[in-house]
Amino acid sequence: MALKEDLEKALAELRKEKKRKFDQTVDLIINLQKFDVKKTPLNLFLTVPNKVKDKKIGAFLESQSEIIETIPLSDFKKYKDKSVLKKLVKKFDFFIAQASVMPKVASTFGRVLGPAGKMPSPQMGVIMNADEKTINGLKEKINNSIKLRAKEASIKLAIGKESMADKDILENTMAVYNSLVKVLPRDKENIKNVELKFTMTKPQKIYLR
Repeated sequence: MALKEDLEKALAELRKEKKRKFDQTVDLIINLQKFDVKKTPLNLFLTVPNKVKDKKIGAFLESQSEIIETIPLSDFKKYKDKSVLKKLVKKFDFFIAQASVMPKVASTFGRVLGPAGKMPSPQMGVIMNADEKTINGLKEKINNSIKLRAKEASIKLAIGKESMADKDILENTMAVYNSLVKVLPRDKENIKNVELKFTMTKPQKIYLR
């Protein structure tokens, strides 16, 4: 597949750049065309084969859980203050919730979680039972997923770390690309080009052939 070969070359070029003192993030940028993101917003969870990082997950549950950092129902009243709420939202990458407390989550935390794009959703994050198996299964699923929320024609996603093997970075890139193509109205025609970059490098641009 031409795209995969081009991505391999782009990654090889990025590897030649000056090494930094930290593990850089690998960013994938997909530039769209002939597609109005404002009319058709993209809001997806894309599963990748290789975990990018362990996400910090908070849980809104009926009662305290041993296996996940919990905001139990009895503590909801502590979050009336918007500044306390904002701190909570910054602390976690992702939130899950028990279905029974979702109405309360919406009314207590919605005004900050909503705009931050961190509201627990039925797609990924609302559970019926807060047992160990369910929570651990969901944590694994979340850690192997990338959230795509596009508000403009250029979509930027963190798909790996510099320390990951090339094979793993490429697998993640192709998984995200293929999932996105499936939901675009005109498939590949809606993609102008693809760019790959590390945190501190210039992007390597790839035109689809």
